[in-house]
Amino acid sequence: MKNSITKNLSVLTLLAVFVTAYGCSPKAPAVQAPFSAPEVASMDEVTPPSPDPRIGLGAGLFDAEEAIWNLELVSQTPPPEDFVGKTNSDLAFKDNFAIQGNYNGVIIWDISNPKEPVLVKDYVCPASQSDVSVYGNLLFVSGEGYSGRLDCGTEGVQESVSEDRLRGIRIFDITNIEDPEYIANVQTCRGSHTHSVLKDPKDDENVYVYVSGSAGVRPEEELPGCSNFAPEDDPNSALFRIEVIKVPLDSPTDAAIVTSPRIFEDLTAPPRHGLAPADLEAMRIAKANGAFTYVRGGQERVLSSGFSGRLLQNIAQERAGEGATPNAADTLFLRENATNMINEMFGSGESNRGPNQCHDITLYPEIGLAGGACEGYGLLLDISDPENPKRIDAVADSNFSYWHSATFTNDGSAVLFTDEWGGGGQPKCRESDPYEWGANAIFTIENGKLVFQSYYKLPAPQTVQENCVAHNGSMIPVPGRDIMVQSWYQGGISVFDWTDKMNPVEIAFHDRGPVRADRMGSGGSWSVYWYNGVIVNSEISRGMDIFELKPSPYLTENEIAAANTVKLDYLNAQGNPMFVWPSTPVLAKAYVDQLDRDNGLDAASITAVRQGLANADATSGKAKTKILSQLADEVSEMASMASDSDKVGKLASTLKDLASM
Repeated sequence: MKNSITKNLSVLTLLAVFVTAYGCSPKAPAVQAPFSAPEVASMDEVTPPSPDPRIGLGAGLFDAEEAIWNLELVSQTPPPEDFVGKTNSDLAFKDNFAIQGNYNGVIIWDISNPKEPVLVKDYVCPASQSDVSVYGNLLFVSGEGYSGRLDCGTEGVQESVSEDRLRGIRIFDITNIEDPEYIANVQTCRGSHTHSVLKDPKDDENVYVYVSGSAGVRPEEELPGCSNFAPEDDPNSALFRIEVIKVPLDSPTDAAIVTSPRIFEDLTAPPRHGLAPADLEAMRIAKANGAFTYVRGGQERVLSSGFSGRLLQNIAQERAGEGATPNAADTLFLRENATNMINEMFGSGESNRGPNQCHDITLYPEIGLAGGACEGYGLLLDISDPENPKRIDAVADSNFSYWHSATFTNDGSAVLFTDEWGGGGQPKCRESDPYEWGANAIFTIENGKLVFQSYYKLPAPQTVQENCVAHNGSMIPVPGRDIMVQSWYQGGISVFDWTDKMNPVEIAFHDRGPVRADRMGSGGSWSVYWYNGVIVNSEISRGMDIFELKPSPYLTENEIAAANTVKLDYLNAQGNPMFVWPSTPVLAKAYVDQLDRDNGLDAASITAVRQGLANADATSGKAKTKILSQLADEVSEMASMASDSDKVGKLASTLKDLASM
């Protein structure tokens, strides 16, 4: 009873202070300033549209039906002519520019006006995947495919060994971003499927590029020093390692590999799950229709009709010579020996070894950690020495098929890994697919160990015509909360709150219907990132989308405005920036909205604080300073009695900063 009386007296005192301080201001009216409180709802009370409008959307390339909730589509820009029909890949950002990778090169957009993006440069330079990153006036582009050329030519490379082939990192000078200058490249044995740019806070002279290559090892005749042997047979093996490239900022043409860390040592093969119900049914139907199957990596698979036809023809020729037609005996032979034949050609796929490469390595240099999404494992890495990353922990999960990417919370206390089950080209969000497969896994970081908490998967089932699985995204800098926007290929984009690591909840989305109604077509969100107030989506076939967040009970106008006070000079995929919020009135109001939503402070106190902030907004000078200073003192006293004392403390600190300005 005593605490309750004390709390109520404190609130009454606070209100009296506001009336006195505000009313005594020589330039202020003697009445309290009006204010309104936004509608808020807890994450336990999120009510999405029902029925879900994403289900049953009509197909089309540029005219598909769309569904959207708590987002505004600001613009949709098709790709330039030379890039139509080519796959758009990842994004990087610098100043007011969005740089979009594409299998045919790089597209640079000016997004100063998000409603009307302007094409700055479409640079044709084919490669796979052309993932992009920036630092300062340098642009880095990944190349892994066998047809990429050193000279950016479009004719490809036909020879199995060629001095013209590019597999590695291209480096461009973008001092004049309208005319990028190709200045250097660093070749690697397995190419660069993705890469990560590391700016060490302790080193202002260099940046580092961590390269993840997933293709086969190139011949030594093409790049000396490349070896496909196991590490125990050749300590210089290109397998079971990543590459670290050091780039001197004053001489980027001298960029070179400095180390090849073996961060996978001692890892064994991870547990795997089998086929999903829909895949088992597809297998049953295929076999009933005469399809040939084989076993690889412990899993039965269907041979494509084209490949099985070639195998049958080879069997017939071995039996009866050139031009022989396959007969029933040849068919039976293939059915009984398909697995052995595949194993002879490609190996059995059976191994007790762990991963031999990473897909993505997400770097958070401000806390000295990285999250490695490495095939069958999620890794936690110490990157305090950029040239020598060390594995701290490794986790595997039988529900995960292919660990793809990682995202840290701003405070570095948790990390989210994505699972690209099916490789991004298959429909893995079907209604019958297990929730835990092709999802995100959330881990807290406790004493250097990854501790599993929960899964999050796109909650709207997708059709068999839509490739759908977890893919790339980023944190949105809403203060005091962990909110992420993420791509799901043709599942669209999903915005979800995972502040409660055990209960992630979707709070916004956008989706389009399938690219094609009759079969799988290429399209959907490859990657989506928040950058300086907008959400930019790289659409595989349709170009680039720009969204803005819309206020809702789950994310208020004040919270969005506070997020938009964070300004970044640049942003890269696989790079976790540390968000810092300037002390502004909207930051204080965002904290109040959150305390209201989560019952972190009693209703009377919240009303008193809102009134004080309204009074401060309505005045200026010494009167404003006095109101904010007294409000900060009173809020500080509230902290000890609040159910969320930490957030009340942040609110008090923000008010003190505002009073001192």
